[in-house]
Amino acid sequence: MMDDYVPGLLPPEESLDDEELGEDGDGPGYLPVDRPIGSLAWGLTADEARTHEPFSQRLAHEVPDIAAEEFGDGIGDASDTDGELIDDQVGYLRAGRLVWATQDAGDPSSDLWAEDIGIDRAGASAEEAAIHIVSDDQFEV
Repeated sequence: MMDDYVPGLLPPEESLDDEELGEDGDGPGYLPVDRPIGSLAWGLTADEARTHEPFSQRLAHEVPDIAAEEFGDGIGDASDTDGELIDDQVGYLRAGRLVWATQDAGDPSSDLWAEDIGIDRAGASAEEAAIHIVSDDQFEV
């Protein structure tokens, strides 16, 4: 028996090593799908399980309406309101992982400083996915 054995922990010869984990040990992360995949399907409730799914719903599963997806509720196409705001200050390139950076003495006007280190293999949080890069020549001030 080993002298430095701690109950509840694997001995070093039985634990995973770097070759089994990969470079950093993290997987690619979980990215949720864009559409629900069965949580709204027919037959989940007891009443629906006793009856048949309506033919129109069954047909909608078989032949999807491409026109509805093509002309969906996009930005700026609201007809029953005063309109939607179109933000021209949203960049097209997504920023990567932001880490704390030191403040540059040449530009003391900002309170917060971060550096873009690129998109890593893990899934981004909602806050990270919302950050986009806006170039100076993309819009005129």
